[in-house]
Order: sequence, then C-alpha cells, then structure tokens
Amino acid sequence: MTTTRTARAFHLTGRPDGFPTPDLFSLVESPVPEPGPGQALVENLHLSVDPYHREEMDSGWDLYTPLEGRAVGRVTASRDPGLAEGDLVFHRQGWRTHALVTAGTSGTRRLPSYEGVPLTAHLSILGGTGLTAYVALTRTLEFRAGQDLFVSAAAGGVGTAAGRIARVLGAGRIIGSAGSAAKAARLTGDLGFDAAFDYHDGPVGELLAKAAPDGIDAAVDNVGGDHLAGAISAMRDFGRIAWVGAIAQYHAADRPPAAPRNLYDVVGKSLRLEGVLVRNHLDAQAELEALLVPHLRSGAITPDITVTEGFERTVDGFLGMLRGENTGKMLIRV
Repeated sequence: MTTTRTARAFHLTGRPDGFPTPDLFSLVESPVPEPGPGQALVENLHLSVDPYHREEMDSGWDLYTPLEGRAVGRVTASRDPGLAEGDLVFHRQGWRTHALVTAGTSGTRRLPSYEGVPLTAHLSILGGTGLTAYVALTRTLEFRAGQDLFVSAAAGGVGTAAGRIARVLGAGRIIGSAGSAAKAARLTGDLGFDAAFDYHDGPVGELLAKAAPDGIDAAVDNVGGDHLAGAISAMRDFGRIAWVGAIAQYHAADRPPAAPRNLYDVVGKSLRLEGVLVRNHLDAQAELEALLVPHLRSGAITPDITVTEGFERTVDGFLGMLRGENTGKMLIRV
C-alpha cells in the first residue's frame, strides 16, 4: 500500500533559450493512481537527472505532461505477475513521485539483490552512466590493459564511472579534465586519476599535452568542442575516441562550432571517432554488473554521487548538474 495519497510530477511548460530557468517547470499534484491489469504502482525513491535532459527540453519532451528520466522505486501495489509488492524496480518514469509500470517494457526491470551494494549504485555506476562508460571503453574503444586514457568532464557521472572502470580494466595512465581546481584535485586524490587539470586554466590541447606529454591511446569525450580537439591533438596514431556527449554545445544561445578545427587529423593519424548511445548496448548490463559488483561489495569501489534532498528540489538538482555543481552522478532523493 502506498504511503501517501497525493502524487506529484514535474511538467515542462516552455522551451529554453540558452541556459534553462526554473520557471520553465511546474509541479503538478494528482491522486495516486491505481494499477490496472498488468501494471504495478511504484513509489519512487531516487531519481536521476542527466545532461541529455537538456536536449530533451528543446523538442523531445512534450509540454504539460510528466517528464521522462531514470528512477528506482519500490512496488507498493501490483497487478503485474512479473512484479510483487515490495520489489525494487528500475524504470524510466522519473521526475515524479509515483509511476505505473509494466515489467519488461520501457526498460522496466526488477533490481537484483546484491548484498552490500547501495541502491544508489543502480542509478550511477551500475546505471545508465556506468553502462555508458562501460560500453564506451569495452565496445567502442576496445580498451586494453596498459593503455593511456583521457576523460573529459571527468568529475561528472560518466566521467567518474569511466575512470573507475578503466582502472579495473588495467589502464596505464588516466588523465581527466574538470571544471575547477578542487574537482581536478579530487580526481587525482580520491578517484584514481593519474593527472587532471582545470580546463579554465588555458587551451585544453595545451593542458592535455602537459598532462600527457607522451600522448594517449584512447579518449572518452563528454564535452565536444575544444575538448574533442584536444583529444585529437594528443592522440597517438591509430587511437580511438568514444564521443559520448557534447555538453559544451547544449545551450543554444552560446553553442561553439560543432566540429573541431583539427578534425582532419582523424585521417592523418588513422584515428577512429565513434559516437556512443547507451540505448544501443542495453545487452551489456549483465557484463557491467559481473565486472563491478564484486568491487562494490568489497568496498574497492563506491558509487560517486551528489544527492539533492527532496522531490521538490528536482529542478534545483537538474540545473545544478548543468552548472557542474556535482561530483559523480547527480541524484534526487525523493
């Protein structure tokens, strides 16, 4: 039985022009829905806010309807034979306190019980961000032990996961960029990076050349623009770049040019540049869990998260994530 009779959900009420503002969202209340045949009612516990949500604001999300996002919650009532009351569930009906779900549809799945693994791991290093980092490394880059890696936006959700997973895979040197000196220091002090720099300190290509004077074999790029150009300039011949995102270009009012000026060096160095969409690799979830769960249970890896407390602060957490206020994955604790 659900613990409250009122459900709340955030709606988008307008399209952003540049950086999003809180007035583009409204908080709507309604009665908690009853599950129909084949449905389960989930009361959400944690929500994920992600960089791709900024792109969804431009055209992907419908106005005046509950928004989409990854979430984990507990089943409080069920008419779905695949989900029982009390089950913990991953699904994609975030930005709301309650959701009606059906097992096996729209990514909905009952979460496995891993003793010693915190629930937040399923929205961070075992969730979409961790899976993105894993497939970028293992499938796109075909990353091998001893290779040197550059990760842009390395203090974010995908960036921290990429660093953790690369270390488990036996990386040589791992270099990261971040948005502040404090974040760069945390990358090398707590998160296992061998070198890191604040990209505000100068041209990214020069900072990366200083941090990796012998070059790099592979890169996970979450930023685009000058970070992608820097990765190309530092890349050894036959290197590979997994292009995960272009957060530098998400805000329409101040987007830099999409293509770096040294793009033709991809040809000159025989590089491979490939985009990564995690939805094309959902079959890798079991591989990710098999690799990381033992390290999570032992405490060798802990989920790198920043938590915003309270459902009503979901928009605050989302905008804070876009401003780079998080280290690791930004989550909302409902």
